[in-house]
Amino acid sequence: MPHVDITMFPGRDQTTKRELALKLQKFLAQELGIAEAHVSVSIEDVPQEEWEAHMQGMQDKVRFV
Repeated sequence: MPHVDITMFPGRDQTTKRELALKLQKFLAQELGIAEAHVSVSIEDVPQEEWEAHMQGMQDKVRFV
């Protein structure tokens, strides 16, 4: 069950975030050949002044881009 965790600066409304999550869910399900219900997406807003510290805390996660 793939999960995508998106971290971004605040400022986008819930509708925009939901649409992004649904598009990513659909795309990943198609690419991986699985049901959309098996893909989850979360979005976290991190203020710009906290960005560096937050990203350092994510060093254990594998980042490809």
